[in-house]
Amino acid sequence: MTDIGTILKEARKEKGLTLDDLQQTTKIQKRYLIAIEDGDFAALPGKFYVRAFIKQYAETVGIDPEELLAKLDEDKAPKLEETEATTRTEAVKREEEKTMSPILAGLIRYLPTIIIVSIVVAILGTIYIFAWGDRERNSSTQIADNSQKVSVSSESSAKSSSSKEKASSSESSSSTSKKESSSTKAKKESKKTTKQKITNTSATGSAFVYDLENAPATNKIEMTVSDGATAWNAVSANGVQVWQGTLNAANTSQTVEIPENTTTITLNLGNSKATSIKINGKKFDFLKENETLTVRTITLNVAQTTAQ
Repeated sequence: MTDIGTILKEARKEKGLTLDDLQQTTKIQKRYLIAIEDGDFAALPGKFYVRAFIKQYAETVGIDPEELLAKLDEDKAPKLEETEATTRTEAVKREEEKTMSPILAGLIRYLPTIIIVSIVVAILGTIYIFAWGDRERNSSTQIADNSQKVSVSSESSAKSSSSKEKASSSESSSSTSKKESSSTKAKKESKKTTKQKITNTSATGSAFVYDLENAPATNKIEMTVSDGATAWNAVSANGVQVWQGTLNAANTSQTVEIPENTTTITLNLGNSKATSIKINGKKFDFLKENETLTVRTITLNVAQTTAQ
């Protein structure tokens, strides 16, 4: 894995690029670029981003990305072979343990003790069964006597319980209606707290940063250009470009699905005054932050909905 990082690092230095230069060009965060050069791919967000970051890095420094991706696959193959060999070795050991004769020898040695214990348990069990039978006969006689007394008292208690049931029924219906109203109120409040919210946190020149709160795990960005206008736009997820293109009269709209669990979404707008945006079906009114700008960069810091 470190060979891939070394190759990319040397190519970057030959191009005279710093990590900051590379971050600006590729939109990949600097900490991820350092992890790639060190071969620490576990520090990247996931398998999709490992391949995407390596490919984008290689193309920027003039290296064939397919060769590096093939090398990445080759480096993973030996680990799979080692795992299979270890599994086979453990299976052989377990089979040998099953056929070991010392276990059988130990069982034969303790056989007399086992027989004696079994006899004692059988005797105690027989005594317990007889004792339990006598107890059951005595208890059945007591039940027959008590049942006559219970039948008399049950008639009087039935009358009193009938009046109590009527009273409790009215109280129960009142309590149920209160619970239903409070449940409806709680559901309405829950919907309010989980509603998607976009808040502007900073604005520097043509760059704007927003917090996207209560977002789903997978987000959708829909961009539409106004009639007769043309706009070049691009969308990136965690620094990786997932779509770029030009919207015009022939292609007025584009919907981009963002990879699951993305934490940062970047929108590069070439003609923001002619472009409208919806995020997860909700209109995003970004023009209220300096509507005179044509070119602008929008960064969305995604905070997903917390399960309650």
